Amino acid sequence: MKKNKSVFIVFIVLMLAAVFLWLTRSTTTFKRSSSDFKLNDSSIVTKIFMTDKNNNSVTLSKSGTGKWIVNDKYPGQPASINLLLKTMVDLEVQQPVARAAHDNIVKELAVNAVKVEIYQQVYRIDLFEIIRWFPHEKLTKVYYVGGATPSNQGCFMLMEGSSEPFIVFLPGFRGFVSPRYSPIEKYWRDYNVFRKTIPEIATVRVEIPSSPDYSYEVKNNGNNKFTLISLKDKKEVRNYDTLKLLNFLSGFRNLNYEALLNDMDKVRKDSILRSQPFIIITLTDTAGEHKTITTYHKQGPEGQTDPKGVPLPYDLDRLYASVNDGKDFTIIQYFTFDKVLRPKPFFMKDVAPTK
Repeated sequence: MKKNKSVFIVFIVLMLAAVFLWLTRSTTTFKRSSSDFKLNDSSIVTKIFMTDKNNNSVTLSKSGTGKWIVNDKYPGQPASINLLLKTMVDLEVQQPVARAAHDNIVKELAVNAVKVEIYQQVYRIDLFEIIRWFPHEKLTKVYYVGGATPSNQGCFMLMEGSSEPFIVFLPGFRGFVSPRYSPIEKYWRDYNVFRKTIPEIATVRVEIPSSPDYSYEVKNNGNNKFTLISLKDKKEVRNYDTLKLLNFLSGFRNLNYEALLNDMDKVRKDSILRSQPFIIITLTDTAGEHKTITTYHKQGPEGQTDPKGVPLPYDLDRLYASVNDGKDFTIIQYFTFDKVLRPKPFFMKDVAPTK
């Protein structure tokens, strides 16, 4: 009986050892710790820090509400950050860098790589992911992302503390992932200017400095009732097209600028900002928060003419715009903003001709 019991215990120990070896097995000849770039769970990532040798750096932090913040100042662009997180999860190691190229790749990474730090929420006590106590933020991965391989189907990466770089790729993706690890702030910011539905809007004020008669304000009185007021004489305009007004207010649901131009030459930018604005829009929401966009004409490309061949003074596709209380200088597309760049006459009902 004792002999059978001893055999059973040995069998259990061997089985546990076999399971352990199977779970920790490696299908390659290199150490897993030196190639462990892949994230297992992006949902517990709390912060990502990226920096390069050109003094560019960005910190992407997840707030308590689950929204991402860029450098503790700006709302993050959800699509871009989600793409980065998905990339971190889907990464695969192809192979170590060939011995002949090892030294050159290490030198290249030392000069041009982007350093990536990933922080996650972990637990001081975590029993089989069932009992989890004492959560805290922990730096879980640090690695360097280099340039593309000669085939442009992968890139070079190196774990901090390791001297062995690897070729890393994204299955099913034709290209390399280095550009997704950008340490430049503006690429991670949310480009949104207005994101309000009609029930969230209290007033919209539209000023047209070159044509004061065309300036107006729309007040949302609730229950699909609105007031249109002429800014020049402060009088209510009664004969307006309700459908056009609703379409105008619906246009503020999601408006984004095309690109940040904060790094434009200062002399040129100041000259634009000193010129007469084209249209100024101020939206006040039901919480009392104000947002203003001030637009400016953009010089048209050389050779742009009207149907009669007359040169056009302004770009027909884009405008300059000052947003975020004048902190950001941007470019916007007419295609996106045209639905809210409306003068007062636009809302007037067509008057049937008299016989």
